[in-house]
Amino acid sequence: MRRPVIAGNWKMNVTASAAPVFINQLKSLVGDVVDVEIVLCPPATTLPVLCSKLLGTGIHVGGQNIHWEESGAFTGEISAAMLTDLGCRYVILGHSERRAMFGETDETVNRKLFSSLQAELVPLVCVGETLEQREAGATEAICREQVTGSLAGLTPAQLEQIIIAYEPVWAIGTGRTATPQDAQTVIGFIRSLLRESFGQAAEKVRILYGGSVKADNIVGLMAEADIDGALVGGASLDPQGFAKIVRFRG
Repeated sequence: MRRPVIAGNWKMNVTASAAPVFINQLKSLVGDVVDVEIVLCPPATTLPVLCSKLLGTGIHVGGQNIHWEESGAFTGEISAAMLTDLGCRYVILGHSERRAMFGETDETVNRKLFSSLQAELVPLVCVGETLEQREAGATEAICREQVTGSLAGLTPAQLEQIIIAYEPVWAIGTGRTATPQDAQTVIGFIRSLLRESFGQAAEKVRILYGGSVKADNIVGLMAEADIDGALVGGASLDPQGFAKIVRFRG
């Protein structure tokens, strides 16, 4: 049975000085949760605070991005080893905002994927279509292209070490959410793609849904067979709301 993952992506929100208040509240609300993997991915400047405050709590910390090289003349970038050194265990790769605003491609995501695995980080690889692509009936084609390109060269054993997030771009930060059935259809398709290339290893991969996830829709999403958790954006900035998502089982 796949263990659910609820990951919060803070994006460019929450300063290092403001983070402790959030963390103290969240720990009091979810400190007893043991059946859900909880991950917070704050901005880079806030990572040291979270890694320190959350050590040994069962709430894990991840980065929002890395460079694929271990070190070098890459001003403004962070390596996988730097995240590991801080105590991070996860990293988001290929988020739609990175793809749309900063030119990330399936090729660069793939290079970062292998760098993450080498540093013993758990990569959380994002895929998903835009509204224009969805309306054109290209959802499956886009997901196939992104999954195939981003995961190129992985072995079945390596596949089991990653997490995939299906995040329809049209539902991110818009208040629009795919219905549980729509999300299941696409996530089920993604799992079928993984079966084609990796066989039984596909059954062990956690696939999350991301796109305006809130406390009032998480239960329906988690009831679907292939949805193993959520990548939460705006709702992860509120300790009470995020805790309700984490405690979707009641």
